[in-house]
Amino acid sequence: MASIASLLKSFFAFATFYSLIHHQVMRIPLAAWGLIFAGILLHVVPIHAQADLIGDVRAQTAQNSFSAAESELKNYKGQHGVTPEYLEALSWMARGAASTKQWDQAAAYASETRRLCEQQLTKRKLDAEPHLPIALGAAYEVLAQEMAEKGQHAQAVGLLRLALARYGNTSIRARLQKNLNLLALVGQPAPPLQVTQYLGPKPPTPSALKGSPVLLFFWAHWCVDCKAEVPVIARLRQEFAPAGLVVIGPTQLYGYAAQGADASPEQERAYIESVRARYYASLQDMPVPLSKQNFNAYGASTTPTLVVLNRAGQVAMYHPGALSYDELRNAVQKAVAR
Repeated sequence: MASIASLLKSFFAFATFYSLIHHQVMRIPLAAWGLIFAGILLHVVPIHAQADLIGDVRAQTAQNSFSAAESELKNYKGQHGVTPEYLEALSWMARGAASTKQWDQAAAYASETRRLCEQQLTKRKLDAEPHLPIALGAAYEVLAQEMAEKGQHAQAVGLLRLALARYGNTSIRARLQKNLNLLALVGQPAPPLQVTQYLGPKPPTPSALKGSPVLLFFWAHWCVDCKAEVPVIARLRQEFAPAGLVVIGPTQLYGYAAQGADASPEQERAYIESVRARYYASLQDMPVPLSKQNFNAYGASTTPTLVVLNRAGQVAMYHPGALSYDELRNAVQKAVAR
């Protein structure tokens, strides 16, 4: 039997692998982790080898060790062939190269990821398991980034629009829309929000918002960064309320609640209300439209996603991810001044 150290390494690599699947890790009940760890100790959980691949490749690319990552990918492919896990790991090669501005290398990895993903799609659906959509979404993301960096803005927009036409009914829609929005949304009229269902006060109508600057704060009940952003949002709302700033916090249902337990819509709504009461107390009177459609329209595959609208109803800032008080205040101040 392997040493305890090596087994622990396998366990933590497995956990790292699951953390890459964004919010899906929240769906694993705590009791299940004990079973998973026991399986690793008994060497009956083959997925830990796949977790090692993704985790190791991500770590190696973060250290700019692309040759080591390529070697590990080659060995894995020789033993297992092209699997969805292999493709997700390969997509991290593309993302790693993009993060260091090695755009030719990034595009090569992304193109290969896309090609192999599309081969997989001839025999399986994109959302049949979690790794393939992560890989394909990353491939399109990096390819569009590479085109934009090289001044090929129209080509990048065209690529993403073609991808949306093809994969608009899959889980990568919001990610594709996010990347398209990063290139083309600022300066455009803000997509209307669907407000049929909501939490808190009734969201204002478009006519009621006319002439007002607006801050949209897309958040999720499982999102740690969203909770950390709350004091920033609350402070800015108080500061700019005299200038008419309106803050709206869209969210959506994910099908699960505390500790990843499956939940009906009614149960999840109740859980979101408990999260709001505990972590969003300073924003309890913030209207919260409840709709997946809003997340798709704004490409809010990253939470939080922060969007500032000027008084003309145009997008003045679009930012997937958290922002500091100073960064977000600068964007709000510009929108308020216009």
